Amino acid sequence: MALMDFIKKQFIDILEWTEDHDGTIAWRYPMAGNEIQYGASLTVRESQMAVFVNEGKVADVFGPGMYKLTTQTLPVLTYLKNWDKLFQSPFKSDVYFFSTRQQLDRRWGTTQPVTIRDKDFGAVRLRAFGNYAYRVADAKLFHTAVSGTTARYTVEDLDGQLRGLMLQHLSDAVAQSGVPFLDLAANQVEFAKQLQEATAPGFAQLGLALESVTVQNLSLPEDLQKILDQKIGMGMVGGDMGKFMQYQTAQAIPKFAEGAGSGGGGSGIAGDAMGLGAGVALGQMMAQQLSQGLQGAGGTAAAAPAAAAGMRPDEVMATLERLADLKTKGILTEDEFASKKAELLKKLV
Repeated sequence: MALMDFIKKQFIDILEWTEDHDGTIAWRYPMAGNEIQYGASLTVRESQMAVFVNEGKVADVFGPGMYKLTTQTLPVLTYLKNWDKLFQSPFKSDVYFFSTRQQLDRRWGTTQPVTIRDKDFGAVRLRAFGNYAYRVADAKLFHTAVSGTTARYTVEDLDGQLRGLMLQHLSDAVAQSGVPFLDLAANQVEFAKQLQEATAPGFAQLGLALESVTVQNLSLPEDLQKILDQKIGMGMVGGDMGKFMQYQTAQAIPKFAEGAGSGGGGSGIAGDAMGLGAGVALGQMMAQQLSQGLQGAGGTAAAAPAAAAGMRPDEVMATLERLADLKTKGILTEDEFASKKAELLKKLV
């Protein structure tokens, strides 16, 4: 019976891999109980590596080229099997091929906003996405750390782990760059470089080389983007609170006119104009116009300054609440808030 098994057994004399499936990183040569012929030919193509494994231990590693398998070309395997120099018999060994070409256009992105520290805004929640490319750099390490005895290991098997590495180092890349968010968003190439440098060591621990990283978009969540737009608007008027209120009022008037023209009345003006203190500014403007009308009708001269300078306690409190909200969101500094608070308290009637 043992003789029949020996006769039926085929001896492998050519070992090669033509990569019939795109996206395969590691592939085990199908031995099916067969043995490798002594002196067999091993072909490792460009962008490939081959690894011989004996009883779970990595033996010899081959780069691109054509080899005749003998005790001279398999020194580690020869040592592990205790072959003498006259060995010329078929032998068993697991053979794994690895693709070392770049795996391109692998996608990464934040499923949820990532909180980072920023020079301008303090803590912000950042969204980002892009792509990256990598390759197998150390076939022996990749085999022992990742692919193991799997018959076929693909890029899809790795995607989740590698995306996690990219996102894990997103905050590190921002911190290392030392660049504020506004400048970072305008220079995505530099940020991509920082992200690659921060993430590459994690890839190397798996036997991989991170070849390139691109950042296609950096953005803030919608609520923070609105605050940023308001801060930009305040910057346009030089940080002057009075001018900023006028700016907000000007932004609200078209909405009010649109609502009035469509039959909605003036009910929308309260929400639009009151935002960020604009309602108080609008109220003061209307009070000034009313006092001027009273003067023309024979009213006392003292009525005008009183109307312009005085405010009811509820108006002051409402304005203070709005200003406090601006300070909390980072639009006003502590000093600016204190200054405006002092001004408002003087206007109490």
